[in-house]
Amino acid sequence: MTALHLRAVVLPDGVHRELWVRDGRISLEPVPGATTVFDGGYVLPGLVDAHCHVGIGADGPVELDEAAAQAEADRDAGTLLIRDCGSPVDTRPLRERADLPRIIRAGKHLARPKRYLPYLADQLENEEQLPAAVAEQVAYGDGWIKLVGDWIDRSVGDLAPLWSDEALAEAIATAHRLGARVTAHVFGESALPGLIAAGIDCIEHGTGLTDDTVEMMARHGTALVPTLINVENFPSFAAAATRYPAYAAHMTDLYERADRTVAKAIEAGIPVYAGTDAGGGIAHGLLADEVLALHRVGMSAEQALGAASWAAREWLGWSGLEHGAPADLVCYDADPRKDLTVLGHPKRIVLRGNVVG
Repeated sequence: MTALHLRAVVLPDGVHRELWVRDGRISLEPVPGATTVFDGGYVLPGLVDAHCHVGIGADGPVELDEAAAQAEADRDAGTLLIRDCGSPVDTRPLRERADLPRIIRAGKHLARPKRYLPYLADQLENEEQLPAAVAEQVAYGDGWIKLVGDWIDRSVGDLAPLWSDEALAEAIATAHRLGARVTAHVFGESALPGLIAAGIDCIEHGTGLTDDTVEMMARHGTALVPTLINVENFPSFAAAATRYPAYAAHMTDLYERADRTVAKAIEAGIPVYAGTDAGGGIAHGLLADEVLALHRVGMSAEQALGAASWAAREWLGWSGLEHGAPADLVCYDADPRKDLTVLGHPKRIVLRGNVVG
């Protein structure tokens, strides 16, 4: 493995310094004979997409080669760490590809029959099966569990919770006992109190947050990944739901107040991270768009960058650009703190100590 050398302003510290890479790790001490691959500009810890689906395409599960192409698109945009928030495809073989982003897998979505997208979830006939299913997914995944917290209930014609508070408490306790964290897909309001009270670690989307549940999340330390670029699809979800006018009206309302909802979460100090929801209806490689959206709703430029880089890496248990850390980094010609659009144009990408872009 070739030793590398970089000279740049290193974020988040904002200090101009030199970095070396040897044996796939960062060194703050000179490495003789290292090849200079970046000189000038700015360096960030590898970007993080905290809500991504490698293995899901427009029509459902995809073959492994297409899943790899999805991961390549994310990598080429600077995303070097993915929290895969549920996939029906076993993507563990992609670990053998040193040129692909690191993937933290949540295993398969856990849902009830006819209460999520077809073919994407393990569908449990009754909620008493949930703790055992959680234990199975802990063994299969990489430390995260993905629940479907709410979805349209055709018997009522609107969003409704999938699980009782008691089932959630037992399932989340099971995951925590086994060393895993739990997150949940939630669009509406009614599923949130039970999930937060049960000790869930993260909420995905969270468009139904109210003042009360924002306060609950802040008190419990629950994280939020709002996937704002996916929320832009809510009007089309509503338009397609011609048989369910209550659901359509609800989704329209959630969409119209989404920016204010996420702004309140940010103001309350809830940890918020950048996730695209890529897979299915969202293309891969759009993390920079999500960062811009987080800035639009109230994050400072530096906070929005951290939500997609150093802060997200710390939340997920990965280091930044410290001495001895894995050499996953992205370089830019200009300062992304001054112009967030720079994030979409990486100049140099280093993954596992190798130049991949």
